[in-house]
Amino acid sequence: MSHVSRNTLHVKNFVKFIVIMISTCYLLPVTCYSQVSSTDLINNAKQYDGKSVNYQGEVIGDVMVRGENAWININDKKNAIGIWLSSGLAKEISFTGSYKFKGDVIEVEGIFHKSCSLHGGDLDIHAKTIKLITKGYGIEEIIPSGKVNLVITFFIICLTLAVIYFIRLGYGTRR
Repeated sequence: MSHVSRNTLHVKNFVKFIVIMISTCYLLPVTCYSQVSSTDLINNAKQYDGKSVNYQGEVIGDVMVRGENAWININDKKNAIGIWLSSGLAKEISFTGSYKFKGDVIEVEGIFHKSCSLHGGDLDIHAKTIKLITKGYGIEEIIPSGKVNLVITFFIICLTLAVIYFIRLGYGTRR
């Protein structure tokens, strides 16, 4: 076999290898989606059903422990999705979002269910892992002095009007 025909044979085999690899990538189902939004999950629930997804957002509300598992809700600033996870994973959550706290921002990898048979047909994600992205913190509420002064002014006006009203009715005089 000549030198040229051997090189041609190697090139043909390489091209076949590349074609097979590309075909395989297109034919294999994608089992894990990169990060998805709540809107994607809700609007395309059929496409994601039973698939592994990554979902990120702020933990809001309470951690609701149910034996060896727990429920949390994660809000990605558009919608909240219920997450079913082990109690051990739930212990990694330090802050949940509320009026006084900014919740931990976490990324969840888990199986998405458009209608979970274990949980009454609700849309949820069964978490395999969680990863802390940003730790939550307490929110200190500072009431601007202008608002405090406005409340005091309105209180004085209302009190003055009430006194005038009762004086005009005659409650302030003896008979």
